Amino acid sequence: MDDSPAKPLVIDDDMTIYQALAQKEQLLAALAAADHLELDLAGVATMDTAGLQLLILLKREALQQGKRLTISRHSPAVRHVLDFCNLVAAFGDPLIIPANA
Repeated sequence: MDDSPAKPLVIDDDMTIYQALAQKEQLLAALAAADHLELDLAGVATMDTAGLQLLILLKREALQQGKRLTISRHSPAVRHVLDFCNLVAAFGDPLIIPANA
């Protein structure tokens, strides 16, 4: 099984309660179609707990299905929520903080 990700799935919309239902369907479909799903979250300008719950759901589903989920290019909004909720380590992805952050 090739566990290298295909082109990362770019999320360039807010991850809030207003987008949660549509994003849930999109993310679960992307996970179903891949052995290794990489999410590029650089374009996420706003994230709330609904967006965080989506990431937790996706991580749990990936583990249950024996798949790999990685998150890359965390936007400042994503970094803030993960840090505030003390969940950076729970996802296990390198969190690169730019010098100008």
